[in-house]
Amino acid sequence: MQFQGMVFAPWRLWTRRPLWVKTLLGMLTGIALGLGMPEQALLLKPFGTLFVNTIKMLMLPLIFCSVITGICTLGRRHLDKTGLKATFLYLASTTLAICIGLLMGWVLEPGTGIALQHALPHALQPHPTLEQVLVALVPTNPLQAMAEGRVLQVLVFAVALGLAINAIGRQGIPAQRLFASLAEAMNKLTQVLMNLAPYGVCALTAWLAAQYELALMLPLLKVIGAVYLGCLLHVLGVYSGMLLLLARLNPWHYFRGILDAQAVAFTSSSSAATQPVSTHCAEARLGVSKRVTDIVLPIGATINMDGTALYQGVTALFVAQAFGIDLQLIDYLTIIVIAVLASIGTAGTPGTGLMTLTLVLTSVGLPLEGVALIAGIDRFLDMARTAVNVSGDILVSVLIARQKGELDLATYHDPEAGEEMDEGSRQ
Repeated sequence: MQFQGMVFAPWRLWTRRPLWVKTLLGMLTGIALGLGMPEQALLLKPFGTLFVNTIKMLMLPLIFCSVITGICTLGRRHLDKTGLKATFLYLASTTLAICIGLLMGWVLEPGTGIALQHALPHALQPHPTLEQVLVALVPTNPLQAMAEGRVLQVLVFAVALGLAINAIGRQGIPAQRLFASLAEAMNKLTQVLMNLAPYGVCALTAWLAAQYELALMLPLLKVIGAVYLGCLLHVLGVYSGMLLLLARLNPWHYFRGILDAQAVAFTSSSSAATQPVSTHCAEARLGVSKRVTDIVLPIGATINMDGTALYQGVTALFVAQAFGIDLQLIDYLTIIVIAVLASIGTAGTPGTGLMTLTLVLTSVGLPLEGVALIAGIDRFLDMARTAVNVSGDILVSVLIARQKGELDLATYHDPEAGEEMDEGSRQ
């Protein structure tokens, strides 16, 4: 028995590791294989290609069902004036976040110096003009658009279908349940794929490291730095500006009040796990009324992806620079539109960051092989983007409460607000 325990102990030790640790170890193992045994590492490329093909298989169906489900969920969450204002503010802040991410990628250029042009799987297609993009927004055949991977067309059809299902009222309930069920099934498949990610990432990075050696490492550190710097600029700059301009409130009290939620979000990388703490911070520490949090925070959990959008901007430019691909203005606009549309209904999906990144890369013709490089450091990026997502949820609840006269200013300005409840919960 002891011998059997010794035999299976390493396997048990591996299975008990968190997925992000396995993925990071897979990337480091792949780099080691590529540097130590380059000829053998090149043989792993088919396994990496299989992993990329699986991502392509799940990408559009997952986003299609999630967007429809997200729109239907919004329709059930009292989208009165309060809900509509919250939705507008969330989408506006997401747009600003993706712009900051693109700016960070453009200024810091994290992908320069890798030169992965020879790893491109196919010849690049010519850039479409603005007129061609606008004409192609509406698909003549939605099924063909999905089969051919036309991301923007699929998202436009998903948004239109979701709105139509909401518009027909009770008759649309069976369709809502169908797409919600399909979304759950696609989420389950995504979880399975994410469990295989360490092996796919290992194969892809082994192949890339065999060709490009240590040139891969420094740019990954630059990606982490660019994302964290962008997150700080968005939270400290954009959120402070919105508080000052839209609510005439001192941002210092807001940042003081959300520290607990930020800490839980950063360490857990889960918006769902942070939801109770976010509600407590908004109500007990910042003075937002329960009527506002009951409407605004669930909407934020559905559509607010500021941190994820910012991350997509940085990583998309990283992949473009790494593969030597010059993006045009229309590509930047496409990335912004895709990131905003993909934020509807996908915030709580396991593996959301990487799956929506593949959506963004596909929309502008960037190779998905770049996802393998990002997957190895995704956990470190996920911590920052989740903290930003949660901060944005609470921010909009404060702005809406201030506008509706349901913000307790005494609580908002009280540095000790909510501490009594915290002490009671500890006991």
